[in-house]
This record gives sequence, structure tokens and C-alpha cells, in this order.
Amino acid sequence: MPADDLPETVHVTTDEQLRAVSNLTRHRIMAVLRFETATITQIAERLGLAKGSSSYHVRLLERAGLVKVVRTRKVRGVTERYYALAARAIVLPDPGDGGPDVLMRHAVADLEAAPVDGERHVRMAHLRLTGEQFAELGARLQALADEYQRLSDPSLPDASLVFALFHPTPREQSEGDAK
Repeated sequence: MPADDLPETVHVTTDEQLRAVSNLTRHRIMAVLRFETATITQIAERLGLAKGSSSYHVRLLERAGLVKVVRTRKVRGVTERYYALAARAIVLPDPGDGGPDVLMRHAVADLEAAPVDGERHVRMAHLRLTGEQFAELGARLQALADEYQRLSDPSLPDASLVFALFHPTPREQSEGDAK
């Protein structure tokens, strides 16, 4: 199935889907399938997984409706299945107050697992912005991410971009909660 035939989004709404995307291995499998189709064997090789483990995780993602078989072919009497994401974007629910943000946890785990001698651009900035500036910065960050996502070439090495623009809990409130 060409990428043009994929739906724009799949919204994670069920407990089964949330459990599926909450696992770091399945998150990494979905990252592999973001730009290209792959077989269980190719996924296993790419992520350094055992083939059985790769198969188990892909089946859970498929059952949750997050990946699907887009092509099959016979190889020496065995049907080889090629998997892809079920949509161009997988939209997670808002974690709510104090809830774990699955994407940020996975991003931090991926960053920690990345080669230390590799090129990285990591920065945290504390800002004081008006409501209008906050909204404008959020829109600009989203537009920049969208622009570079459109430029992505599956033949090039993977790169991950993560950003979070948010209002932290006021210090007085967070310090009071810690007591």
C-alpha cells in the first residue's frame, strides 16, 4: 500500500492501543515503520531484536490497529508480510494532570540510548512569554517540525526531533506538594 493511501491519523483511544504504544520496543518498531515498510526479520535486524520478540511486538501493534500488513510475497513457500504504520500520524491522548507523557519518556530513552559520540543538539530554555508569544512559538515549532518531516528521505539516517512547550507547575505549588 503506497503511503498516499494511508489515512492521515489514527487516534489512540483504547486501553489496548495505549498499552501498545507505551512499550519502548513497540515505539521503536513504529519508528522503523514511519518511513518504510518492513518484514518481521528486517525489523528484528534493524533494532537488534530476536525474530520471535519482533514478531510478538508487531502482532500486538497490529491487533491494536497501529500497524498493518501492506504487502505480501512468497519466498521459498513462506508468505513474507510487509508492515507499515496504519496512518501517517498516531495521535496519543493528553496524559492529563500529572500523567506520564509516553512520547517524552520514549524520547528520553532513545536519547540516552543514542551513541554518545554522535551529533546531538539538546537544549532546555526557561522562558517568560505572553500568551500570544507562547501560542506563536508553539505554532512555529510545529511548522518547523512539519517542514522537515516533509523533507525526510527514507534513504538517510534516522534523526529524532522532540520538543515540549509547556507551562510548568508554579514553584510554590510544586514545593508545597513535596512537603
